[in-house]
Formats: sequence, C-alpha cells, structure tokens
Amino acid sequence: MQAAAGDMLREWRKRRRLSQLELSARTGVSSRHLSYIETGRSRPSRQMVLYLTENLGVPFRERNSLLLAAGYAPAYSHRALDDDGSDMRYVREAIERLLTGHGPYPAFVIDRRWDVVARNESTAVFLEGVAPELLIPPVNALRLALHPSGLAPRIVNLAEWSSYLLRRLDHQILAGADVGLAELADEARGYPGVAEPGQETASPADRVFVPLRITSGRRELRFLNMVATLGTALDVTAAELVIEAFYPADPATSRALEEPGQ
Repeated sequence: MQAAAGDMLREWRKRRRLSQLELSARTGVSSRHLSYIETGRSRPSRQMVLYLTENLGVPFRERNSLLLAAGYAPAYSHRALDDDGSDMRYVREAIERLLTGHGPYPAFVIDRRWDVVARNESTAVFLEGVAPELLIPPVNALRLALHPSGLAPRIVNLAEWSSYLLRRLDHQILAGADVGLAELADEARGYPGVAEPGQETASPADRVFVPLRITSGRRELRFLNMVATLGTALDVTAAELVIEAFYPADPATSRALEEPGQ
C-alpha cells in the first residue's frame, strides 16, 4: 500500500509537470523526504497526504483513492445527489432554484462524466431533432452536442464550438485521472465536423466570446454560455457538479426565447 501511494503521488507530481525540487519549494517538504515517500521508503502521514494533494490540485475523488492506498480512511464524503439524509438536499434545492430561475433561457447541470443530472424546460430548444437513443438516461452532454444524430447538424459554427468543448474536456482530463473521459474525448474526435482545439477557422480578433450558434426552424439563435461550480463543496459529488447556463447573445435570440409565440 505504501509503495502504491508513493507511485500515485509521483504520477500526480508529473502530471503537474513539477520536479521534486519544485514541489519541495512549493510545500516546504524536503526533496529527500518527497523522494522517500514516492519510493515507499517512508510512509506519509494522513496530514502529509492531504497537504501534498492539496498543493498538487488533486481532485477530491482521487485524494480519497490516494488516502486508501496509504492506509487511511477517505477524507471526503461521496453522497448521492438524491441523498435526503445530509446537506445534499440543500445542494439539490439550490440547483432546482437556479434552473427554474434561469428560464426562459436553457441551463444544464452535468457531472464529471458530462452526464446531465438536471436541466430546465428551456433546454428543449437544444433537443429538437435529436435522436431518441441520445436522450435515454444518462444523457451525455458532449454526445448530445457533437454526435451527428444530436445537436451537431444544427450548430452553425460546429468546428468552433466543438473545438471549445474539446479544449475544456482536455483540460479536465489533464486535471484529473479519469480513463472514461479520455475515451469520451476519443469518441467525440471521431464525429464528423469536429475540430481539434486550435484548428477552428474563425478569427478571435475583436471578439469577446465564442457563441453557440444553432438553427431553430428558419431562425438562427446565438448563445453565450457560462460555466459555474459549487464554491465551497467538500463532497465528491457536489465538487464535480458543473452548471452550464446559456444566455441570449443577440436581441433576436432574446425575443425568440422570451416571446416564443411571436
């Protein structure tokens, strides 16, 4: 167990592109002691594991795994979102208020695998024409957006939008250690029309943000998206939730969403 914990710490250090000397300077832990921990010659205390993983930006889920490998109990709870026996109900209520209050604009809540755990009624604008099999729970937001049977045929700037999504996903893969996410990224890269980050053709000059441009009937709707997380989460599930809210990016889209019958 001790050696396994050391191997995991070394892998996280390398993921962050830090030498033992650089991590030593950052944490105040001697490079010799770090070497002993990584090679299994020294067993780190529970507090040392938590201190090093905090400085390495290790996600809560992986911190728990590392603690277990070192012979300690997990530090962070991992409750289901529908757990009524804990404060998770307040997280759920906050999400419900946010989604309801965000209408008539679309908003999703996704988990670490990009699976949709909640959405408001206004997201129906994104679901028009989507193949039924993509809407079978758990609905994956990345597939919903980029799959050729999903929203992709209606995305006017598919190369630009897919490049943005893949860039986000690549950053998430780099920050974490989830093999499933890497497989999801490989799958998405195989969809037609998807562009690698940096390969989009639109020029960023004089632009403030990348809009999501979709067709809806004979209209084009333009959205600005905003991504948020829970600021003080200490539970694995809560920390991994991402709120994806969309706002109108032009007056025509505002009118289409606020006055759908017009």
